[in-house]
Amino acid sequence: MSAVPRIALLATLDTKGDETEYVRTRVRELGGEPLVIDTGILGEPAGCEPDVTRAEVARAGGRELEEVRTAGSRGAAVELMQQGARAIVERLWRERRLDGALCLGGAEGALLGAAAMAALPVGVPKLIVSPSASGRRPFGPFVGETDTLVMHSVTDILGLSAISRAVFDNAAAAVVGMARDAGRPVEHLGERCVGITMLGHTTPAVMRLLPRLAAAGHEPVVFHANGVGGPAMERLVAAGAIAGVIDYTLSELANSMHPTGIHATGPERLTVAGRHGVPQVVVPGCVDFFNQGAPEELPERYRDRKRYYHNPVATLVRLTAEEEAELGRIVAERLGAATGPVSVVCPTGGFSLADVPGGDLWDPEADAAFIEALRAGLSDEIPFEAVDAHVDDPDFADLVADRYLTLVEETANAA
Repeated sequence: MSAVPRIALLATLDTKGDETEYVRTRVRELGGEPLVIDTGILGEPAGCEPDVTRAEVARAGGRELEEVRTAGSRGAAVELMQQGARAIVERLWRERRLDGALCLGGAEGALLGAAAMAALPVGVPKLIVSPSASGRRPFGPFVGETDTLVMHSVTDILGLSAISRAVFDNAAAAVVGMARDAGRPVEHLGERCVGITMLGHTTPAVMRLLPRLAAAGHEPVVFHANGVGGPAMERLVAAGAIAGVIDYTLSELANSMHPTGIHATGPERLTVAGRHGVPQVVVPGCVDFFNQGAPEELPERYRDRKRYYHNPVATLVRLTAEEEAELGRIVAERLGAATGPVSVVCPTGGFSLADVPGGDLWDPEADAAFIEALRAGLSDEIPFEAVDAHVDDPDFADLVADRYLTLVEETANAA
């Protein structure tokens, strides 16, 4: 980081010029160096002179500003401008010209800022101030797989008042303070770093794993497999920051079997580590259920299924035997494209805390359908080990740790 924290300040200056100029001044007064990036599209800038113009932003995304303005709809124009904003911030980061990013934005402006911040590594301060950071709105579009902070502006970002000044003062102090005193980009975690996926229903096993791996000189990093954690881990794998993976919890793939699965992910899940050739041990933890909301809000079509009351806002719904068989085939297909070493260790005594004899999600026929489909679909080059144990049994977790350590050692010896 430079002696003076350099802060990218993203805003649509046709509607938020005065407010952006106020924040620019506050960043300077706090010892930072603001760089204003205009992400506006339709109107003309007013109240604040940009350091990077909207025309430059559009051009960075491969378009002229007029092309963006005539894209056909507001949403299409925002998508095009997002590409430019991301390219600008990515270039500034590569050139070591920024230490943090702050966005003032409404609905579209916040999404533009979020797209730009997604180009920055974990650990680089990122803060969005928006009235959209409230109510029942999903935060996924703002945060994604990043460590972006989202602050509710309380008032709309239009005009300066006692309330808006207080919020903007806090935002400026937060981003400058983070950049000056803490912001450390995570671009490489080390050759001994291992990413691990976990949910509450595999927590006992992963807790058992951690000291075993640490004692062997590895640094485990645990990701919550909630639809964001798995992709976040894979993003770090793709960036070269994680050297190996124990994918202990595949609930995100189970959620992807249903359009309403709250923890669903895209088709990239379980392919990234293999594509980049890092060692991976795969355990089908939590493949028995997909996540839904509060029990009273459960869709009628799922009410005849086995289900587990997880908490007042979360219900776990059992996959059928047919769905399990399809999921087993999907897991096998995705692992089959791996270019690096893979080992699959599969418990036959249950995939989650509720998947036990007498448990709410216990269905041995469905479990067997998954196991047989996975076994049949894997290529002969991928070791498959069916173990008479539950996914959370201590001895099973120890076995998984041993398999990972062996895989890493064999990979190092073959290099």
